[in-house]
Amino acid sequence: MHPTRRTLALALALPATLASLMGAAPARPASGPAAAGIDRHDLKPTVVLVHGAFADASSWSGTIRRLQRAGYPVLAPANPLRGLTADTAYLRSVLAAVDGPVVLVGHSYGGAVISGAAVGDSHVKALVYIAAFTPDKGESAAELAAKFPGSTLGDTVNPRSYPLPGGGTGTELVIERAKFHRQFAADVPTADAAVMAATQRPVATAALEEKAGEAAWKTIPSWALIATADKNIPPAAERWMARRAGSNITEVDASHAVAVSRPTVVTDVILDAARATR
Repeated sequence: MHPTRRTLALALALPATLASLMGAAPARPASGPAAAGIDRHDLKPTVVLVHGAFADASSWSGTIRRLQRAGYPVLAPANPLRGLTADTAYLRSVLAAVDGPVVLVGHSYGGAVISGAAVGDSHVKALVYIAAFTPDKGESAAELAAKFPGSTLGDTVNPRSYPLPGGGTGTELVIERAKFHRQFAADVPTADAAVMAATQRPVATAALEEKAGEAAWKTIPSWALIATADKNIPPAAERWMARRAGSNITEVDASHAVAVSRPTVVTDVILDAARATR
């Protein structure tokens, strides 16, 4: 390229680059099906899967394979698990990069994150709660888990310190490896549960104690899968939250790790929600 033309090209590109680096608000892509003139009614929504505490995105592997075989685009981002406000903001940034309609799915603490992230987002057409928290404004995950008897999580976790970005330390929780199988994933094969225990992602106590803001389930249709053998969130709490939200409810005899042990059932619930958006 001629030197003068190269200089002009760089000058034209510089404002957009600086805006990006300085944290300009993300915008949904202008390219894609809409720009190509494709009728969005012919599109399948993108399924965004949000894991919860003591897990990572690999816990959705069985569900992802089934959704992809059914022709759905899927995204399973890493949930930071540091604080409800921060985690919600991060998920909003992920959603901002998705073109077209979205079915937003949350497992466990991820349910609280999707409830906040979907507020005011017209692209989110359905919410799916998989053995998850469905908080209302002013409620925390810790409070909801204690609302009904049945959780034995407190007897299996160990606290440990981690450094905070601004200085000082925070507290995070991990499930003891020797207790992980029975507590979190009793219906998962022992070898697989051992891998899950080794790869579990700690959750900050601040995330579980932080109170939720506005709840998207009040304006967006929702589906809920209740794991009746859950030892993390009492099934009675899951059921109570789902009924309050007016969710379409499915129950299955499964542990908290239902996405790992029963991926077909989880996929079926997500597909029900996805088809309802068409």
